[in-house]
Amino acid sequence: MKAFQYHTHGEPPALRTVPDPEPGPGQVLLRVDAAGVCHSDEVIMHQPADRLWFPLPLTLGHEAVGTVAALGEGASGVSVGQQVAVYGARGCGTCRSCALGRENYCPHTERLGILSPGLGGPGAIAEYLLVEDTRYLVPLDGLDPVRSAPLTDAGLTPYHAVKRVLHQLVPGSTAVAIGVGGLGHMGIQLLRALSPATQVLALDIAEEKLELARSCGAHHALRSDEHAARAVRALTDGLGADVVLDFVGSDVTLKAAARMVAKEGEVTVVGLGGGRLGMAAGRVPYGVTSSVPYWGTLPELTEVLALARSGVLDVHVETFGLEEAPLAYERLRAGKINGRAVILPNG
Repeated sequence: MKAFQYHTHGEPPALRTVPDPEPGPGQVLLRVDAAGVCHSDEVIMHQPADRLWFPLPLTLGHEAVGTVAALGEGASGVSVGQQVAVYGARGCGTCRSCALGRENYCPHTERLGILSPGLGGPGAIAEYLLVEDTRYLVPLDGLDPVRSAPLTDAGLTPYHAVKRVLHQLVPGSTAVAIGVGGLGHMGIQLLRALSPATQVLALDIAEEKLELARSCGAHHALRSDEHAARAVRALTDGLGADVVLDFVGSDVTLKAAARMVAKEGEVTVVGLGGGRLGMAAGRVPYGVTSSVPYWGTLPELTEVLALARSGVLDVHVETFGLEEAPLAYERLRAGKINGRAVILPNG
């Protein structure tokens, strides 16, 4: 089969021919219908060689929707021909976190060498994807596979982040989303759908992203520049935002977040920009808390799909064929993807 792989450290990923996978006991083989392209892949490919936690080559892609092509011996719960979304996080499966469906917070993954698809294990930007257990599969039940693939991360990650701060978003409150990319444009919709916040503000540096934010329901879409914090405070009678969700996570955006958050507010760092938020007296307003959530839980993925099924979420996608995967990553690096890039390996 064809697979898009990061093959050699320091070199760009490329399309390669690899052996077709075959399902073993309990496993499921999926014919990949759609695979999302994420900034996390860029983070992986920019790691120094001595910082990679897995061997190369790596087939990229951790957002996946596919059609069940074959079942290994003893696999049950899905049927051949059924379309499913793939939950991406992998844990040990037996600890307390995993028992609660929170494999994204399993404390044993590093010690046991457990790798998630596309994040160390073979990913979904390929014609086929092997899934080791049916518990990681959630039926689409009529959802569009192309728009559903990003829901497994670009939808699930902001959903998990927003749920954690809903106690802050009472009527009269203000939430800010910094960065209107794949995750950010979903975060805006989730803030509008799940919270009674009076204002949802969006920040970005590109006008087309600000227009996307407005179409997703942002009450105000502001330039993410040196004036952004002042503008947020002007829209909140000088008080600041109750919640700031930073989908970029750079030093610049986190500095702005610290300046625009209200006393007793929350700064949630979702993006992988490598920045630091100084949590000390004088660096942030008093009473501010901060969190760094990771991905989302398996039960939450079923909830995200349910929201999509009800029409609450509108995923903005740009599609590419498997041969066009290099172009998709090039546009991602340049900030030219409006919403989420989705690869169609068999399209």
